[in-house]
Amino acid sequence: MKSALYQALKSGSNELMHWFSKVPASISVKQNQSNVVSQADLKSEKKIIAEIKKTYRNHRILTEESGLLEGESEFTWVVDPLDGSSNFVSRLHWFGISITVLNKYEPVMAGISLPFYNAIYFAAKGRGAFVNGRPIRISQEQSLKNVLVAYSLDYSEDKKETEAEARLMVEVVRNCRNLRATNSVVDLVYTAEGRLGGVINKTNKIWDVAAADLIIREAGGVVTDLAGQPLDFKFNKTDYTRNYSIVAGNPSLHKTLLDIIRKCKSGK
Repeated sequence: MKSALYQALKSGSNELMHWFSKVPASISVKQNQSNVVSQADLKSEKKIIAEIKKTYRNHRILTEESGLLEGESEFTWVVDPLDGSSNFVSRLHWFGISITVLNKYEPVMAGISLPFYNAIYFAAKGRGAFVNGRPIRISQEQSLKNVLVAYSLDYSEDKKETEAEARLMVEVVRNCRNLRATNSVVDLVYTAEGRLGGVINKTNKIWDVAAADLIIREAGGVVTDLAGQPLDFKFNKTDYTRNYSIVAGNPSLHKTLLDIIRKCKSGK
């Protein structure tokens, strides 16, 4: 299964780099102005699906653009063929591919490719996390003031929700070294690798966070939603597009971030 995962990541990455050198022929807005899709998304997804089906024809596949492709297996491949589409179409290098293998809705294998950097992050349950075959570990820093934290903010039609996020960002930046954000999978793998001390993102889908959830945990980190609960990847035909929030870091920094979130929510 690992070889199929790697081949799917490489095939999709080659397709993305082909399109990155071109102006996308068409860019469409999906749910809102922060959510776009290009030909590169669609072409990458097609390549990835084809690679998976070469070996695992009966496995289910859930993709961002095509939705749920049913199968008879207990295994489901969750695919984001281009995470960071807005960056990609703006010619920013912060984009990637995420693929997760779920066994009865539990992540058991995950891969994330950053094509521009020739980096493939990989984790299997109970076997650690790696980038290009080298083991990676979460930051061991215990004080939030000594690390960078990634916080991504998306468009919302709810002005009060945006204002609440802005208030939370103020509290986070007051307690850490500084904020950074690519608003993509780059933030998540850099947290797993220890470059960033933590990450907060309130607006995600299952294909955005499932692979990173396993990779960060296998790198020694803690991953929860903003309420401190583990991410639950159970889904059905009608709810697989539901929203996921994510907070991640080492145990100490994760706790500090949750404390800030809770105090900000309570208004203290």
